Amino acid sequence: MEEKKVLLSVKDLVVKFRVRGRILTAIRGISLDIYENESIAIVGESGSGKSVFTKTFAGMLDGNGFIDNGSIIFNDDELNDTYVKLNDSLRSLLRHAEQKLNDHSNLEYGGDTWRQILELENEKKARSALSDEEDQRFADQIRDLKFRATEAFNLKQTLDSSKEKEEIRRLSQEIKSLEEQAKKLEQERDAAVKAKKHAAVADTEYNTRYEQRMAELKERYDREIAREVPQSVKERNAVLAKEIVLSVGRYRPVKRSRAANKLIEALIEAMRMGVDLDDISQRSAVFDDIAFLVRFRDETEDTLHGTAVTNLANIKNPGDWTLIRGRRIATVFQDPMTSLNPIITIGKQITSIIIKHQGCSEVEARTRAIDLMYKVGIPNAERRFDDYPFQYSGGMRQRIVIAIALSCQPKILICDEPTTALDVTIQAQILQLLKDLQKELGFTIVFITHDLGVVANIADRVGVLYAGQLVELGTVEEVFYDPRHPYTWALLSSLPQLAEKNTKLFSITGTPPSLYNKIVGDPFAPRNVYCMKIDTVKEPPMFQITDTHFAKTWLLDPRSPRVEKPAIIENIHEKLMATYNL
Repeated sequence: MEEKKVLLSVKDLVVKFRVRGRILTAIRGISLDIYENESIAIVGESGSGKSVFTKTFAGMLDGNGFIDNGSIIFNDDELNDTYVKLNDSLRSLLRHAEQKLNDHSNLEYGGDTWRQILELENEKKARSALSDEEDQRFADQIRDLKFRATEAFNLKQTLDSSKEKEEIRRLSQEIKSLEEQAKKLEQERDAAVKAKKHAAVADTEYNTRYEQRMAELKERYDREIAREVPQSVKERNAVLAKEIVLSVGRYRPVKRSRAANKLIEALIEAMRMGVDLDDISQRSAVFDDIAFLVRFRDETEDTLHGTAVTNLANIKNPGDWTLIRGRRIATVFQDPMTSLNPIITIGKQITSIIIKHQGCSEVEARTRAIDLMYKVGIPNAERRFDDYPFQYSGGMRQRIVIAIALSCQPKILICDEPTTALDVTIQAQILQLLKDLQKELGFTIVFITHDLGVVANIADRVGVLYAGQLVELGTVEEVFYDPRHPYTWALLSSLPQLAEKNTKLFSITGTPPSLYNKIVGDPFAPRNVYCMKIDTVKEPPMFQITDTHFAKTWLLDPRSPRVEKPAIIENIHEKLMATYNL
C-alpha cells in the first residue's frame, strides 16, 4: 500500500457494558489504523462488535457502555491545531501553574524511593486483607447467587397465582435458599478478613521489621528531595504550564479552573512517582484522565499556539464531542426514518446542522443545503426542499441522511449498514453515490456490513471481526482471494452466489461465545473445523502475511500442519463472474 496518512489510530481498545449486574466485554483488544481518504469495511456476524467498535469513534456508546482500555488517536490537523488568547485570568493561571510545578519538582529525585515506600505499605495492607483472587472469588459467587435470586423473582412475578401455585411455592423456596447462601458467603468473607487482620497484628516480628525498613526509606527520601531544582527543569515546567493553559483554554471559566487544578495535582503526583515528564507518551498519559494534551508549539505576546493529541477514548468534556461528532466524524445509520424527524421538513433538518456547526446565515445554509441535495441525487431540490420525510421514498430518504452527514464536510463517514433496508437496485445507487462523493469531497469511509457483496463493491481494505476481536485485516483482494483465517473462509463460503444447484447453502455451525465470560484460547475454536489443541488453550497472535495482510490464527504458525482453504472458495473470482454472466 502506498504511504498514506494515518487519520485514526486505534490501539488495544477494550469496550465493556454493564448489563444487569454483570460485565460484558464487547470489544477485546482491537488495534487498527485507518488511513486518510480510504474505504475500509468492517465485517462479521451480528454481535461481533462492528457497530460498538465504530460508535467509540464518535462518543455514541450507550449509557451502560464504557472504554476500559486503549486509545483512539484522531490525527486531524484542523481539529488539533489550537490557539488560546491570553487574558488576565489565563495569565494568572499560567503563573500559578508554573510556580506550583517549580515548588514540587524536587519530588522527582525521590521517585524510586517513594515507590518503594508505597510497595512496603501495600505489602502490609495485603497481609491484613484477602488476596485479590480470594476477594474476587467471593464477589463472583455472591453476585451469581443474587443474580439467580433476581431471575427467579422476576419469573415468579410472571406466574398466575390462581393456576400456578406450586411453581410459585417452588420459586419462593429457591429465592429464599439463594439469598441464604449469599448471606452465608458474605459472613464467611467477613470472617476470613477478620482472621487475616488478627494474624497480621499478632506477627510482631514482621511488624518490627516493617517499622525499621520504613524509617530507612523515609530518611533516604528526605535526603533525595532536598536537592535544588536545576534551570533546565524550570524551563520544562514553564512549557508544562503553557500546555495546561492550552489544554483547558476552551473550557468555561469555572470548569477551566477545576480542570487546571486537577492537571497541576496530577503532574505533581507524577513527579512524586518519578514519571519522566520529558517523555511525550508519559506526559500525555498524565493529562488523559482530565483533558487531552495540547502540546505547546510557539507563542506571541498574547496568544499560545499548540497541537492537540486528540485521544477519543479519553474525552471527558461533553462539549469536546460537539467539535468532533458531525463536524469531523459523521454517521449514516441503517434505517433513514430513525435518523430523520418526521414532523420537520427535509430542508430544515439539513440547514439546522449547517447553521449549528458552521455558523452561517439561514440564507447561506439554504443555498448549501440545496447544493448538497443535488449532490446526493435529489431531483428538483428547490421544490422538494420543504417536503417532509414521508413524501420521500426509502432510497431518497437515505440520500438525505447522507446529505446531512456530509453537510459539515467530515473527515470520516461511518456507514452503519446503510443499504440493508433498501432493495438491491437502490443499494447499488447508494454505493455508487458514496464512491462518487468520496472522490469529490475526499473523506474516509468506514463501512459496517455483513454483506460481502457490498464489501467487494466499495472497500479498499477489509477488517474481519469475531467475538470483539479483529481476526483478519487486508486489502479487499487479499481477503477475498487469499483469506487466511478459518472464520473468513466460513464467511466467504456462506455467500449465496457460491451455492450450486441441488446443494445445501453453507452455514457456520454453532454460536459465538458468551462475551460475559473470559475466553480462553481462540474464540472461534468451538466452531472451527480446523481446530487444533493449542486453539483451545492459548490465544493466537496476529501473524503478518504481507505488508498489508494480517490474520490471527495458529494455522499461520510455521509449526502447524498445512491446511488449504475450502474448495468452495477456490477461484472465487471466476465463480462470481460466472454467476453474474460477466
